[in-house]
Formats: sequence, C-alpha cells, structure tokens
Amino acid sequence: MITIKEAKSKKELTEYIKFPFSVYKDNPYWVPPIISDELESFDKTKNPAFDNAEAYFYLAYKDNKIVGRITAIINWSEVNNQHKRKVRFGWFDVIDDIEVTKALLEKVYELGRKHNLEHAEGPMGFSNLDKVGLLTEGYDQVGTMITWYNHPYYVTHLEQLGFQVEKQYIESIFPFSNVKPEFFQKATILIKKRYELKALTFTKTKDIMPHVDKMFDLFNETYANLASFVAISDVQKEYFKKKYISFINPEYIKFIVDKDDKLVAFSIVMPSFTEALQKIKGKLFPFGFLQLLKARKHSKDVVFYLIGVHPEYQNKGVTAIIFDEYYKTFSEKGIQNCIRTPELLENNAIHLLWKNFDPIIHCQRKTYLKNL
Repeated sequence: MITIKEAKSKKELTEYIKFPFSVYKDNPYWVPPIISDELESFDKTKNPAFDNAEAYFYLAYKDNKIVGRITAIINWSEVNNQHKRKVRFGWFDVIDDIEVTKALLEKVYELGRKHNLEHAEGPMGFSNLDKVGLLTEGYDQVGTMITWYNHPYYVTHLEQLGFQVEKQYIESIFPFSNVKPEFFQKATILIKKRYELKALTFTKTKDIMPHVDKMFDLFNETYANLASFVAISDVQKEYFKKKYISFINPEYIKFIVDKDDKLVAFSIVMPSFTEALQKIKGKLFPFGFLQLLKARKHSKDVVFYLIGVHPEYQNKGVTAIIFDEYYKTFSEKGIQNCIRTPELLENNAIHLLWKNFDPIIHCQRKTYLKNL
C-alpha cells in the first residue's frame, strides 16, 4: 500500500532532500544538491519565492520506506498576472513504480483543483532561476549544479499517465579550443566605438554588488517576451544576491555599459562545481566547503548560466564584447570546456550566439503538461 505524507518539519524535509541519494546511489552522472542549501530553499521564512507562491512537499511511503517525493507549487504571480491557470510540480523523484508516481501526482492535481486551476506542468521550480525539465536525452552525461537528473522511466511514467510535452530545452557543450577570437575581436572594436560601450570586469565580489540590482532588472527586460517567464521581484533580487553571487568567481561576471554607465548587457558564468558536489555528497562540513572553494578558483570547466542584452541592443553584436572579455579570462585560466545550461528550444536568438563555437547538444529535457 502506498501512503502520501506532507513533509513539514526540518527532519521530514531533510528526509525529503536525502531521498534522491538512494535513487541515484553510485550513479556517476547525478550531481547531489547541498542539503543545507535545499533546506533553506524550502524554508518559507527565508526564501522570498514564498511571497508570491505556495508549495507543499510530499513523500510517498511503501512498506514504511520512502519511495518517492514531489513538490506541488502555485506561483501566484504567474496565475494572477499572466493568467496562466497552472499548478507546477518539481523536485520529483520516484522508484520505478508508476503507482507511486500516480499517487504523488494526485496531490498536485488536488492542489490545482482546489484553486480552480486548469492544468499541471513540471518538473519546474518556484521561478525561472530554479531547475527545470525532465531529462529526456543525455542520461550518460554528467549534470551540473543547476539541473535535475532522472532515470529514463520518469518520462515513461508521465507519458503513461497522460502527460504531453509542453516545453523543450537543450543543453550543449563545446571545448574552449573551438573559440576562435577572429570571430569577435574585430567586431568588438567596431561595436564599442559605434555605440560608445565599454566592458566592466571584476576581481572582487564586493565590487560587483552595486550593479546586481540593475542586472536583475535587465534580466527581467531581456526575457519578458518568453512565454514561460515570471519576473524576479525586488525581494528575490536581494535573496539571489546573497545566495549566489558570492558563489561565483567575480572574474566570470561581465557587464557592458553605455557612455552614461547604463547597463546594456551582462553575462554570468559559473565554474563547474559538479566534481566537488559529487565528492562532498551534500555536506558542506567539515570539508565540503573547501572543495567548493577549490572548484570556484580552479575548475577547468565553466557553465554559462545567464546572459542578457537590453532589447534596444539585441541584434547589434554586443555579445561580441562579452565573448572577447571571456576569451581573455578563460585563456589566462586554462579553461577546457564550456557548458550551456538549459535553453528553451524556441529561443533562437540565444542559440545563434554560439553557432561559431560548434557546440554539441549533449542533453535535452522537457516539461510535461496535463489538463486537470
């Protein structure tokens, strides 16, 4: 018999977070989360996502053993402002038993019907900066700290339960040796002169902080037209600033400003923490934090996390300046591989940025939708 219980206490939420450690035990491609970081994300008193969202964390039990988990989420900004009557689900992990998946999803449907919502979609998090999508290709590829991994049977379960593909994402990788500076160095000089632009580069995190709010404002402008986008609030900006910016090597954050110092483009690249996270197995202490610091400084792989260009400067070659700055930094640091995080298949403008680097699509993922 399968029973479903809502995880509320710290102990229950810790069990919820730790469940995937058993599902992916000895799997060389899964990247464990940091347990304390996940706990903070699920804390309604700390994560500002709960200002505009509600979420419920469910565990499935069979023979007194945890066999699955799921989060049921309503992003009220999405429902009320974008009029998308959707209940989300995320942090979805199960054993290979479709009855467990069915029982967990019933809790998602229940929440959606309670509020007269029309469909369920997932896996996805609270906002656009959370993980997204079920892996559908690339099960033999190592993930990143900002993607979920799953077994192939997850897809089979959803398809058998009547879910349809809603959104598609691709991830790609290219060796840094593919980057030929002649593609952008000449353009950089011309574009800087034509539009009176300059690059801001950093060596210290504290110097980045005064610019971060403007960066998130630009992020909201850049992605506003995408169908799935929900803007980041001022409170969320503060939260992400404290949580993530210090995690990133400051040399990997690039800003482009105009003659009036107005931000017109930005890019955030993260050092790959994959190897470090696999070593520390979710624990920051006693030595996990040191492993992450080591990766922050010395990882030879990098992950392109966010890139944004003001609508007025899109299609004007501004990214050439960004690539030129990264080429200098990555050459100095001996970077070997560049990894792109999930990008919507429909976002052709982003895909075109990388065409000269001959990227290889190594992972694909999808969100799935079912009418209620």
